[in-house]
Amino acid sequence: MLAGRGCSWEFESEFLRIKPENGKAPKLLSELGERVVPYEAIAKVTLTPGKRGTVVLRAEPRHGADPLMAAAAGQLKESADPYRLVLSADKESLADYYAEELRSALTGRGPAAGFLVAGPLPPRAFKGWDGSAAFDGETITLTWFWSGATSAKYAAGDQRYVPADLEGVEWHAPEGASGCLRLLVRGRRPPPEPDKDPASVVFGLGWGSTHKSLPFAAAVLASIPTAVPAQEAKELPSAVSDVAGLIAKLGELRDAGLLTEREFQVKKAELLSRL
Repeated sequence: MLAGRGCSWEFESEFLRIKPENGKAPKLLSELGERVVPYEAIAKVTLTPGKRGTVVLRAEPRHGADPLMAAAAGQLKESADPYRLVLSADKESLADYYAEELRSALTGRGPAAGFLVAGPLPPRAFKGWDGSAAFDGETITLTWFWSGATSAKYAAGDQRYVPADLEGVEWHAPEGASGCLRLLVRGRRPPPEPDKDPASVVFGLGWGSTHKSLPFAAAVLASIPTAVPAQEAKELPSAVSDVAGLIAKLGELRDAGLLTEREFQVKKAELLSRL
């Protein structure tokens, strides 16, 4: 185990466990809670000098392996990166040793065929400037505020979607008075302005904070069934095999007491929805 500022990393035989420290971890890490990251989800590991007598150990996830990072789309500030471990400089040699051990356990660098890291578990909710969003694991509900919603949203009324209604999620970081969460509804072309889109919640000063809205976006994204394009249909047997292997690994984690039965069933349903 390596204990850093606000969190610790525990190195298991097949996965990295990231554990936030109560009361000291950044808000996003605290909201996410303990995360299990299979080594097959990591593309590379770096160790670099940090600020004020520190070193930074970072595991870079493979593209498409983590729904949280997929939703963030490169918008996270460095201080909120859940894959950074900040250590005092006197731990550099130890960190370098673990970095080398971790590199030797990596199995792939290219884009992942599907999510390898579990998404944040529902229920999830947050409040934006013009409405609130809630996801109970089955239904996404958008409820408008009279004080902030446009007439277009009020005319459309409160919205409810199931993951199968969606083809994706866009999250735009709450910078200043901007940002939004947009649900991409299948077969619907959204208006360019999110304040007129009944499938979007607009952020504002103090509304739609990253540590609440980003895990929400990731939880919804991880629950969306993935359609198989026609040109990829011939690869379906391989996909079935991959999903079966991942479910088997999840079963091992559950049997070892590392996942609850509920967490196992949620992730299993998510994996099966991709077929």
